[in-house]
Amino acid sequence: MSEIDALLQEDRSFPPSPEFQRAALVNDPGIYDRAAKDPEAFWAGLAGELEWIEPWKEVLRWKPPYAEWFVGGKLNASANCLDRHVRSWRRNKAALIWEGEPGDRRTLTYWDL
Repeated sequence: MSEIDALLQEDRSFPPSPEFQRAALVNDPGIYDRAAKDPEAFWAGLAGELEWIEPWKEVLRWKPPYAEWFVGGKLNASANCLDRHVRSWRRNKAALIWEGEPGDRRTLTYWDL
């Protein structure tokens, strides 16, 4: 094994601290079981939380090695990342926190953006 190959090998694991796990948005270990049991239903449920211009007709079209998710669906990434939050209680939450080299900092809310 060359030196560069040895540097590219990484076997360590860094599990999150218990404090981080408690504060996580998704801290239900059963989520992995639900996703493994029925991946299409799992992802369709999460995708249903987004705003779709046109709903999908098929969750997954799998023709190895190609996978197409949410076939026929149309969404606007900007609307889902920004606009829907401006219309909700999140409008005054930080959407972007910028920190410059000398330590200057600027926080922009969804409304600011």
